[in-house]
Amino acid sequence: MKPTKAELANAVGTTMPDIIAPNLRILFCGINPSVYSAVVGHHFARPGNRFWPALYNAGFTPRLFKPSDDQELLTYGYGITNMVDRATVAAADLSADELASGGKQLRAKIMRYQPTVLAVLGISAYRLAFDQPRAVLGQQPETIGATSIYVLPNPSGLNAHYTPADLARVYREFRLSLEA
Repeated sequence: MKPTKAELANAVGTTMPDIIAPNLRILFCGINPSVYSAVVGHHFARPGNRFWPALYNAGFTPRLFKPSDDQELLTYGYGITNMVDRATVAAADLSADELASGGKQLRAKIMRYQPTVLAVLGISAYRLAFDQPRAVLGQQPETIGATSIYVLPNPSGLNAHYTPADLARVYREFRLSLEA
């Protein structure tokens, strides 16, 4: 059921729980939840978000998951968290300070749960949160403990730099690099 305008407005600033467990293969990290996701209670739920098709087309999932299937990721060794917990209408509503603070909280979460790989979905957010202004997409030289860090394109429908086919290709290359 589609959220109402009032429900969306009331969701600004709310949070939603991570899908996380110790020792995951990959912890996917969004920038922050959309108000749409906060209302419906599932990650990457906003219509037009290309996260689920990108995962499927890259070979991470055996079928195209719906946002309501998000808990199933744990069975494949994957999880979801966010750089900043606060739901907003757009990621652009976050301040640089919020992203920097979120990066510190994310580091602590990574040390606690110790996934093999942290996949940050969004280069601009990564640059601010990790104080890496020249970072590029792909594997980062930095680690958090034993956790490798990869930066992938943001799957938001607002990211016009990547078509669905481009996202699938980049996400597939990431998956294959982990199998090598």
